[in-house]
Amino acid sequence: MKGRVFIALIVIVIIPVASYLIVDHYSQGAVEMPRRYFYDTVLVKREKGRDVYDTVWHKIKPFKLKNQFGNEVGLDDWGEKIIVADFFFTSCPSICPTLTRNMKRLQTAFKKTDTIVRFVSFSIDPERDSVAKLKAYGDKFQVDHDSWWMLTGPKKEIYDIALNEFKASVASNGNIDTGFIHTEKIFLLDKEHVVRAWYNGLDSVHLDQVIKDVVLLNMERDKKKKRNLFRK
Repeated sequence: MKGRVFIALIVIVIIPVASYLIVDHYSQGAVEMPRRYFYDTVLVKREKGRDVYDTVWHKIKPFKLKNQFGNEVGLDDWGEKIIVADFFFTSCPSICPTLTRNMKRLQTAFKKTDTIVRFVSFSIDPERDSVAKLKAYGDKFQVDHDSWWMLTGPKKEIYDIALNEFKASVASNGNIDTGFIHTEKIFLLDKEHVVRAWYNGLDSVHLDQVIKDVVLLNMERDKKKKRNLFRK
C-alpha cells in the first residue's frame, strides 16, 4: 500500500515539477526577447579575481504631465506595467488618426488582460492640446480612459522626453524634425520603463509584433526576485 502511495506521489507531484524545470531550463534561449537598446553606463566590479561587467540600461526618467482628466500623472503611478506609447496631436490631419486607431486596436487586443499593459499618448502640440481637447479626442476614438493616458504639459519637457528618453530621433534613423516631433513610431517599454522596441504604428504587421512582444515581456523574469513554483 505504501508503495502505491509513493508511486502516486511521484506521478502527481514530482514528475510535473521536474518536467516544468526541464522545459523552463531549455526554453530560455529558444525565444528571442525584445532587446534593450540604450544604456547609461557599464559598471565593473571584481569577483573571484576577474572583472564582471553590469550594464545599466537607460530608463525613462520620472515625469509629471496632465492627462485627459487634468490629473498630474507619471509612469510610476501605474507601477510595474508594460507601456505602449506614441506621440501625436489632436489637430493632426495625416498620420495621427490612423496611429490612434491602431493604438486602439492594440488596447482592444488586451481587453481581457488589461492588467499587464498601459497606453500613453504624448501631445507634441501641448500649447493647443488642452485637457478638454485630449478627452474629446479620446472619446472620438472610443478609447478606454482607464488604461490609456493622453498627456499634455510644457512643450520643452515633452520634447525632452521624446528625444532624450524615448530616443525618437534614433528610432526614426535621424529623420525627424526636432522642432516638431511628428513620428509614426509606437514605442514599447518594459516594466522597468526601459525602451525595448519601436514599430511602424501604421503597419498592421508591426501591430501583430507589438502584441507578441508585450506577451513576451510579461513572461520575462525579474532577476531581482526569486521564483517560487508553489507561490499563488
